[in-house]
Amino acid sequence: MLNNSSLSPLGGQAPDDSLRGKIAVVAGATRGAGRGIALALGSAGATVYCTGRSVRGATSDLGRVETIDETAEGVTARGGIGIAVQVDHTSEAQVKALFERISREQNGSLDLLVNDVWGGDSLSEWGIPFWEQSLDKGLKMLERAVFTHIITSRYGVPLMVRQRRGLVIEITDGKTLDYRGNFFYDLAKTTVIRLAVAMAAELRDRGVTALALTPGFLRSEAVLDHFGVTESNWRDAVAKDPYFAGSETPHYIGRAVVALACDPGVGGKGGQALATWDLAREYGFTDVDGTQPDWATFFRDRQQQEKGQEQARS
Repeated sequence: MLNNSSLSPLGGQAPDDSLRGKIAVVAGATRGAGRGIALALGSAGATVYCTGRSVRGATSDLGRVETIDETAEGVTARGGIGIAVQVDHTSEAQVKALFERISREQNGSLDLLVNDVWGGDSLSEWGIPFWEQSLDKGLKMLERAVFTHIITSRYGVPLMVRQRRGLVIEITDGKTLDYRGNFFYDLAKTTVIRLAVAMAAELRDRGVTALALTPGFLRSEAVLDHFGVTESNWRDAVAKDPYFAGSETPHYIGRAVVALACDPGVGGKGGQALATWDLAREYGFTDVDGTQPDWATFFRDRQQQEKGQEQARS
């Protein structure tokens, strides 16, 4: 665990320099939750290695415009030190080289590893039974969303074990084992939770904590584009999808990660699957608009409302 000062009462954000001198890796920092996490760590003064495949002049096959260069610059602009490193986390050689570089540059120190590599949006086939889905796409999703996390932890965790401190956070979708509506997507997201459980068991006596963390309905760049809105007018999309009213920005999960990294008692959360909405109540942080979105409560209430409307119609 990280030994840092307590959280600021001002919106629950960690005060400037709360993570100064701490070394973090955000694997999959190009966009979405990964970018939000990297920027929040930068605001707390951390040195953040922002990794991913998309760099200026050479974006990935996802066809998005965001790059790790922009993320790293945002980290630095917020007071931290952002370092962009192009890494394909499906490549053992590239991941190994990443942590060898970090070990050289940071005297063997690594305090926080966030596994947020995903890359599965274009591979998802919703509404199709698994026996009719593309096996190639399904297996590639598991390679990108699960194998990458295993490879990255395999080479990152030893730095933490040697110093007998550190925090590994597995970013997932949902904190339960409820089915997520797609066979391969469900495998990917629940397996990531299991990775945290397994790592926590093996790391418990080595001073290193591993846990899983989920956002709610995330207003990522891709989701905003899907609805044809921007962050400034995102509520216009609620008419298209009422559930979007309960969404949250990527900065919310970023603040959750900072809160965990600043908690000297985070070891007690080892092996757990945590959620932004629960941590917001525990630590007192907010989203950028000052609210504390609670996706679980919102979803439950919305489901009950729709059920009541359906019963009234019948």
